[in-house]
Amino acid sequence: NTVSNLIFILPPIYGAIQTYKDGLEKRYLAAYLCLTAVGLGSWCFHMTLKYEMQLLDELPMIYSCCVFVYCLYECFKYKNTVNYPLLFLLITYSVVVSIVYLNLKEPVFHQIMYGTLVSIIVLRSVYIVLWVYPWLRGLGYTSLTVFLMGFFLWNVDNIFCDKLRALREKMPPVVGAVTQFHAWWHILTGLGSYLHILLSLYTRTLFLKHRPKVKFVFGIWPVLLVEPPKKL
Repeated sequence: NTVSNLIFILPPIYGAIQTYKDGLEKRYLAAYLCLTAVGLGSWCFHMTLKYEMQLLDELPMIYSCCVFVYCLYECFKYKNTVNYPLLFLLITYSVVVSIVYLNLKEPVFHQIMYGTLVSIIVLRSVYIVLWVYPWLRGLGYTSLTVFLMGFFLWNVDNIFCDKLRALREKMPPVVGAVTQFHAWWHILTGLGSYLHILLSLYTRTLFLKHRPKVKFVFGIWPVLLVEPPKKL
């Protein structure tokens, strides 16, 4: 469960470096780094199982989703513009959720607040791939499907934890390791979140008349390469 967080850490760092090299907007740099922060926080929590580290895992999930919302809802704006009302709303949301959660200490509250942000992201993504850039449906649906698969396995692990643990004790160590559904939750949600940033960045660069292309490192890992607009 600790090591599986590497998918939250290494690919987004690469994405952040590539975004910086391509001279793209800083909010996408923030999106990648926020995803890395989620992975680092989760790594610390699963390594120590301390409450303070749990906060480093859970609260960055809220903050990163707020950044994702801002990026996605600002895809079709002119370059170098700032939506101050939306920015203020998302910062307020993050602060209020943090204060309430620190005092309430109720996991269900965090899950509802996180789920609300994810729902907003999903609705906006579906709008983009259905009515704006239909050729991005593959990327959009893949991101959503992978994320939902992780969410499903996370719930299975929560509900049947005792039975799964007893079953793993009867399995060979390697088989038991690959049936850690919480680890698969990390892997699949990390990949789904990463693909979402690619979708958001692809949409934004298309709107700005850039020439984005998805390529695969070692034939397996997707990265976005963005060429500047052609000069007329």
